[in-house]
Amino acid sequence: MKANVIKLDAKSAGSIDLDDAIFGLEPRADILHRVVRYQLAKRQAGTHKVKTRSETSYSTKKIYNQKGTGGARHGDRNAPIFRGGGVYKGPKVRSHAHDLTKKFRKLGLKHALSAKATAGELIVIDTVEAKTSKTADLAKVVTNLGWKKVLIIDGTDVNENFLLASRNIDGLDVLPSAGANVYDILKSNTLVLTKAGAEALEARLK
Repeated sequence: MKANVIKLDAKSAGSIDLDDAIFGLEPRADILHRVVRYQLAKRQAGTHKVKTRSETSYSTKKIYNQKGTGGARHGDRNAPIFRGGGVYKGPKVRSHAHDLTKKFRKLGLKHALSAKATAGELIVIDTVEAKTSKTADLAKVVTNLGWKKVLIIDGTDVNENFLLASRNIDGLDVLPSAGANVYDILKSNTLVLTKAGAEALEARLK
């Protein structure tokens, strides 16, 4: 498929051929859903933890006699039914990550790129380079282009001035091609690929 290429000043810079096997698929929600779940589960901290009855700080002495009190039988005050006692079968520190094959993750990235292309939310730009690292200058460019909640994916390396200038602009994210992922692509309103970024993604996903 052919796509028009623009410059940062919104002027035309020709066109580019995008691989239909990567940008021309019919997006499948089930594939995208599985890959997004994989990403979110992998980054979940899993540091939730409560104390069991062996970890609470009360005495382990039996609180009263087994028989003769007219009350229920109890051991020490660390039991879960007492205030300050341990928690029964509470959460433990663990990883929430689950496996998903590399082949399937690559397929998910293809479907995410195709979803943006199908929705008309894919823009190809010549290069993203800035002469200075001033945020105000780049903010004017972004406003003129009408970009809101945009993800820019460049080639192997991102221009340092452009990266520094973009850091304090709300709704603008910049990634190298190696960092391209399904979750960030789908949550953006507009996906912007540089020519180098498009070529790098095609080389990565073939």
